[in-house]
Amino acid sequence: MREYLAEEIAFDYSDAILTRREALRRLGLLGLTASGAAALLAACGGDGGGSKQTRKPGASTTSGAPATAEAVTFRGLQGELQGAWAKASDAKGAVLVIHENRGLTDHIRSIPPRFAHDGYSALAVDLLSEEGGTAGIGGEAEATAPLGRAAPERLIADLRAGIDELARRDRNAKLGVVGFCFGGGLTWQLLAAGEPRLAAAAPFYGPTPENPDFSGSKAAVLAVYAELDSRVNATRDVAVAALEAAGLTHEVRTFPGADHAFFNDTGPRYNAAAASEAYQAVLSWFATHLA
Repeated sequence: MREYLAEEIAFDYSDAILTRREALRRLGLLGLTASGAAALLAACGGDGGGSKQTRKPGASTTSGAPATAEAVTFRGLQGELQGAWAKASDAKGAVLVIHENRGLTDHIRSIPPRFAHDGYSALAVDLLSEEGGTAGIGGEAEATAPLGRAAPERLIADLRAGIDELARRDRNAKLGVVGFCFGGGLTWQLLAAGEPRLAAAAPFYGPTPENPDFSGSKAAVLAVYAELDSRVNATRDVAVAALEAAGLTHEVRTFPGADHAFFNDTGPRYNAAAASEAYQAVLSWFATHLA
């Protein structure tokens, strides 16, 4: 995932989301040498103007949904974990939300209430809890490097603790997971780890791990991709082959005209039409497999 995170920074630079100075700083924090970071930026092209504007953080694309989630803490393998929780009034299931490489941002905090509004209790885990939480390390600009340094085993353990907490809070609910970008990749890794309690999963434009084996999973998988996201799409065939080999119920949706991170309504690649359609597809998938 470290290589993927470095590419994320480089492509944000090439799309003028990050300045060259900021991209080099973040790549340095990931452990790249100055020459290696410069070469990566050069390979991706762009002028790194950093001029693209984002929407106001916390903007919601779901009318009528609650605006905020409840900040919660719960037990993890290595200590206390932080999260954002929203309870559905008459839950049809419960969903673990896995954040992007920017940590538990306002955008990710807005997702559990959206699911709760539509009948699914939801919990987003802050995978930087061990470092003091996303806010504690200085916010999303500082999140990528410590996530890149975190051992995959630790991240999976924290996600399993999140599943434990979901099961504790809603004992009778079937459990699902949704992840975005970095979190989409972790969704695939959670399936490869053989987490047996998941009935459904929806990885959004997440990189597939090398040589994945999903045979230990029982989840029905809705894999979401963006037509313009050639970098992640290069791993799509591997994911599909592994799903077929494991005999898992699955569907692959590639949204035309959309780019990586199109669901994030606080980001410059946000695509309202694709985001709305993808969210409805996830709700339909969960209605079928978490009912």
